Amino acid sequence: VQLQASGGGLVQAGGFLRLSCVASGRPFRSYTMAWFRQAPGKEREFVAAIRLSGGSTFYADSVKGRFTISRDNAKNTGYLQMNSLKPEDTAVYYCTAHGSVIISSIRYDASYHYWGQGTLVTVSS
Repeated sequence: VQLQASGGGLVQAGGFLRLSCVASGRPFRSYTMAWFRQAPGKEREFVAAIRLSGGSTFYADSVKGRFTISRDNAKNTGYLQMNSLKPEDTAVYYCTAHGSVIISSIRYDASYHYWGQGTLVTVSS
């Protein structure tokens, strides 16, 4: 599976962005999809995940209520809608996917095999 992330950019605090992740190579519906991010000088961290059917979603506490993860399996595309952005959301955002990931492992980057190239989100204060 190849993943292509897009949608990053520069936005003011309080604004919004929508990231997209297009998958190719195998049916997207076979994979759990997630977003991670890495800020300068920090380790990569979990942001959100969505399971195969899209019925179960998981969020980091820092983004809960502001970000929404979704997927359109027919379009082989996943999304991350980011609202009420804060300067601390500034990071490179990566989409990732793997075959069914158990819930207890869904927040760990080692659980995912396929990674996109990342898209930069910069939130100005």
